Amino acid sequence: MIECNQLTRTYTSGGRALTVLKDITLRIDAGAFTAIVGPSGSGKTTLLGLLAGLDAPTSGSVTLDGHQLNQLDEDGRARLRAERVGFVFQSFQLIPTLTALENVLVPLELSGEPDVARALGLLSDVGLAGREHHYPSQLSGGEQQRVALARAFVNQPAVLFADEPTGNLDARTGQTIVQLMSELNRKHGTTLVLVTHDPALAALARRTIRLTDGEVVSDTTT
Repeated sequence: MIECNQLTRTYTSGGRALTVLKDITLRIDAGAFTAIVGPSGSGKTTLLGLLAGLDAPTSGSVTLDGHQLNQLDEDGRARLRAERVGFVFQSFQLIPTLTALENVLVPLELSGEPDVARALGLLSDVGLAGREHHYPSQLSGGEQQRVALARAFVNQPAVLFADEPTGNLDARTGQTIVQLMSELNRKHGTTLVLVTHDPALAALARRTIRLTDGEVVSDTTT
């Protein structure tokens, strides 16, 4: 599902070159649940952004769901993400003036294929049956992240990228969210890539890639 070859990302900071990622080569199979871990500044979020086509590498290549990202322009990468990729972030990114159901329906509305039954089914899957018509301000942080999770799956993405999705939640609620992601991964066959600094959450994944100073230092499968 995802392949990257000799992936390097360098930024200019204060007139000096700062290499955040160095020659990353890896492959993530379809349907896998992979955690990317490492200390702050290790390059986790930068790697996720490159794998998702949100950023372009300085050198190297990324293939996502059979598409070589360096051969697509910005509009082409945006279309690919809209059709094949879901995202969950640390901040819930819900629209405050829309209900939980309406937030989940946004991606379907944008694609011109609203499916209320599918949205309701996903809200039920994440434990929010009966809360569909509540606004974000009426939901707890954990419930808001559940809405964001349902929204990420509603377009039936091939890949879901989650960047520190539990960062604004307490430990118990965070673990529940990642367990829900794992259950949805198994149910829908969606490839799941989780960036986290929490080893307890990473342990729920079947594969853990550890970064230090922009390099892969370990790659283990359980």
